[in-house]
Amino acid sequence: MYIPTANRKLIYENLFKDGVLVAKKDFNAPRHQDIAVPNLQVIKAMQSLTSRGYVKTQFSWQYYYYTLTDEGIEYLREYLHLPSEIFPATFKKVASTAAPRFGGRPEREGGFRRERDDYRRRDEGKKEGATGDFRPEFRGGFGRGRATQQQ
Repeated sequence: MYIPTANRKLIYENLFKDGVLVAKKDFNAPRHQDIAVPNLQVIKAMQSLTSRGYVKTQFSWQYYYYTLTDEGIEYLREYLHLPSEIFPATFKKVASTAAPRFGGRPEREGGFRRERDDYRRRDEGKKEGATGDFRPEFRGGFGRGRATQQQ
């Protein structure tokens, strides 16, 4: 498909800037949701990059998700005439603040896990279950088993 050079350059610049690109599977859309280019041209340009191994494609819920590969970064740098110091936004390290441990709760005594006996009941002499004089009776003829006997 013929894509004008100006549109191809807009698509590639947007892809390189973010490192990812999302396109709805709507071939008749007049323009892409982020770029002022017809949606069909975006999908076809990404399809071309995918076939060359520069972009990885994931399709889910009627949306195409495109992710740049390392070879794709090199190709777009060369195509857009960018220096090697510039990276897509997905490759940049973000300085994050140290998150509090365990959701901000204070540390517990004895570490995270306690001994197993701490949370078990301590009934030294008592045992669970039926008493010693319990004698269950199993009568035949109930349910789907043996047929009932006529008396």
